[in-house]
This record gives sequence, structure tokens and C-alpha cells, in this order.
Amino acid sequence: MPAFSLEPAQTAWCAELRTLAAERLRPLAEQGEPGRVNRDLLAELGQLGLLKRLFDSGALDLCLLRESLAYACTEAETALALQGLGAHPVHAHGTPAQRARWLPGVTDGTAVAAFALTEPGAGSDAAALSLRADPDGTSRWRLTGEKCWISNAPEADFCTVFARTTPGAGARGVTAFLVPADRPGLTGAALDMLSPHPIGTLDFDGVPVTVDDVLGGVDRGFRVAMETLNLFRPSVGAFAVGMARAALDATLAHTSQRDAFGGKLRDLQTVAHQVAEMALRTDTARLAVLAAATAYDEGAPDVPKRAAMAKLLATETAQYVVDTAVQLHGARALSRGHLLEHLYREVRAPRIYEGATEVQRGIIAKELYKEFDR
Repeated sequence: MPAFSLEPAQTAWCAELRTLAAERLRPLAEQGEPGRVNRDLLAELGQLGLLKRLFDSGALDLCLLRESLAYACTEAETALALQGLGAHPVHAHGTPAQRARWLPGVTDGTAVAAFALTEPGAGSDAAALSLRADPDGTSRWRLTGEKCWISNAPEADFCTVFARTTPGAGARGVTAFLVPADRPGLTGAALDMLSPHPIGTLDFDGVPVTVDDVLGGVDRGFRVAMETLNLFRPSVGAFAVGMARAALDATLAHTSQRDAFGGKLRDLQTVAHQVAEMALRTDTARLAVLAAATAYDEGAPDVPKRAAMAKLLATETAQYVVDTAVQLHGARALSRGHLLEHLYREVRAPRIYEGATEVQRGIIAKELYKEFDR
């Protein structure tokens, strides 16, 4: 059986992306303000044609794109991913008018998107949403409630918002709405978080929406959310793999050059074994991510399980690899501005967002037992 490998064209594309990220995107990222949307960076992602790839590529290409950008510039990777997460429901479930209004701006970097699912009391349990969509005449609603820890909030130009249209119906009573940021009653505030990305709250005080703002049908929003997450969960794993590979390469260089105990740090068996473990876990996680993405592209029936496995394994692996890299570098890795200091702040959040590690284990177990529940 031949060993699994990417096509030469895919490998070359990944190398090109890493170079673009280092030479054209990282300088713009460094000029941005932490916690704010970097519109210059988004414009460059649009100019390079990378934002357009969010909508005309499959899951595997999305994973290769996110991994390659993450290796050289996590800010660029996340800016791109947040555009995709917020706008994918419009691309996949929007009306022709909705797509024509918003997607051109998303792909050229002039319209900022947000995916507004999480609430203060409903994070991992997405079916427990309490943001109300109260009827306001025929085919109209008013949104009342709060969303929290929303990426790109409150600066996004539009949000995909998930609200409860049928009380007491659980997942079956949620509707997705496309809500422009200039709607009356919609406000928000930035949150000061560990990672440098824009994250905030959104407050809805009777925000008006109509049937023209619905994505995917009334009371069918939970499906919109889950389909979006099934696509993006493996690519969250790809983001994590990109960070792990950057930390591993930095560690290989450091341990090969650092003098210690009459030799190089790499000559110490304990160090060499730790580096071997870092590489083993990183490569294993990468294979799981690429397998999940391929399954999605092929329409395999076990996508939810594979997506959860990929996201779980890759994010936990990246946490281990970055932490071990910091340990092997010593105090220098904790200096502000060091690559590993940056990765150490970046690597923690992916274990929580788009379904925490514990949620992924629950999804995997549920999918495994499905055949026994028939």
C-alpha cells in the first residue's frame, strides 16, 4: 500500500502560502492593534485571492490554506477563518439577493463577517439558545438577548445570528438570521482576551428582522450551524497543526544550536525523545485533519465523527507541542515578542471554541454508538 501523501501541486501551494504569509501578511499583522479587526490585513488577503478560496475550494484545500498561513502568521490565518465562519452560512444557505449583497465584500476583504452562536448561558450547548426572536406581525421578528465571545464583534459589518423562534423546541426551534450591523437596537462591546484577535459581545434590543433575513428556513437554523461547524472543525485542527509545526521547527533549530553540558541540547536523550514525541503527535494530528477534510469532500457518512476527532486530536496536540517547545527553549520563550510566547497565547483558545474538547468527545461517543441505537 503506498504511503499517504499530498500531490506535488498541493505541497508547492503550501510552500507558496507560507512565503506569502511571512513576506506580505505578517508585516500587516504586526501593524494591527490587538483585539481589533485588521482591515488592511483583510484587504491584502482579498487582494491575494485567498478569501475567495473560502467559497470555491473544498475542505481539504481549506485545511491546507489554514495550516500554511498559521505556520507563518496566525493573525492572517484567523482573519481568514473568521470571514469563512461568519459568511459560510450565507454562501451555503443564503438567497441570491443575500449572497449578491454580502459575499463580494467578504471575498475582497471590505465586509467583515461574524458567526454569532455562543451566549453567556449557552456555549457548548448550542440547542439551549435563549436569544429570542419574538414575532412582530407577519414574517417579522424582533431579536432580544445577548451573544458573547463572538469573533469580530462588535466591528463586523454583518452577523450570522442564531435565535430561538419556537420556545421549548430545543434544536428544532432555532433560526439563523443575516443581520447587518446597522440595524437599530444592535450594539456591542469588545472583550479583552488572552489571544490578540477581535472578540466581543453583541446586545440585541428588539432588533428588527424579516423573512428576507432568514438563512436556511425558519426553525432550521441549528442545521445551518452544525453544517458550518462540520466544515470548519477539521480546519480548526489545521490551524492547530500549523502552530505545532512552527513550534516543532523552532525547537529543532534551537536544540541543534544550543550548547549544554559539553555538547548540543539535542545530544541529551531526554531532549531528543521529547522532540521525537512532538513530531509523532504533530504528524498524527495532521493525518487525522486531512482524513476528516477528505471525508467531508467525498460526502462520507461519518463526517461529524471524523471532524470531531480531528479537531480534538489536533488542538490537544498543539497545546502539548507548544508547551514542550517553551520548556525546551527555557526563559527566552517567555519573552514578549518571541514566537513561542505568541503561540503559547494563541494555542489555548482552539481547545474551547467551535465545541470544546469535552464536547468533541461527546460527539465521537454519540456517533460510535449510533448503530447500537437502531
